[in-house]
Amino acid sequence: MEAKKKILIVEDEKNIAQVLQYNIIKSGYDAEIAGDGGVGLVRALSGEFDLILLDIMLPVVNGFEVCEQIRQRSQVPIIFVTAREEEKDKILGLDTGADDYVTKPFSFKELLSRIRANIRRSAGETIIEKKTEESAPVTIGDLSIDCAKYLVTKGGEPIELSKKDYDLLAFLAANLGRAYSREELLEEIWGYENYYGDTRNVDVTVCRLRNKIEDDPSKPEYLMTKRGVGYYLRRP
Repeated sequence: MEAKKKILIVEDEKNIAQVLQYNIIKSGYDAEIAGDGGVGLVRALSGEFDLILLDIMLPVVNGFEVCEQIRQRSQVPIIFVTAREEEKDKILGLDTGADDYVTKPFSFKELLSRIRANIRRSAGETIIEKKTEESAPVTIGDLSIDCAKYLVTKGGEPIELSKKDYDLLAFLAANLGRAYSREELLEEIWGYENYYGDTRNVDVTVCRLRNKIEDDPSKPEYLMTKRGVGYYLRRP
């Protein structure tokens, strides 16, 4: 019998943590609670967990720092679950290495869909990885995307990208010139079925990616918006 997937809940509000734990266990997973960022970081680095739900406003060590330190040693999926809903917080959360960002109050059904998608994508080779790894290196102007080596360079200099940044760029490079809607990208990159994801995650990732690959992010030459359709990658 396959062992249950285990989720770590790093949340200092006891009632919220217990409700999450109850519903997660009821949904077929094991779940453990860490009541502050220090304990959460230690437990997260134990390697026992398949996914981490992480609050931001935590005692001892805040969620951003916890996420950043985890990412230095592990690629375990991390979902921020927080009351901080400003876009700058979401950008910072994804920049520190989180896979997703959910704001309180939230629907547990939606959160569960995101948990399942992230665990499923982490457990084995994903569709996007299969598609991109089979693609030859793509050169677009001075931008080079080598999916086999998991390497992106601009003008010969490597660009540091998060996993989601890379997945989005590699997917669009493998489908050069084709525009995808936010909903399609949620399904392809985040793995969310029935669009149980926030399309703002796509916009935030695109914004962050433009800041890294474009000379002038306000006037992009590579990662373009097709009005009324979505996003695409083009040759400048």
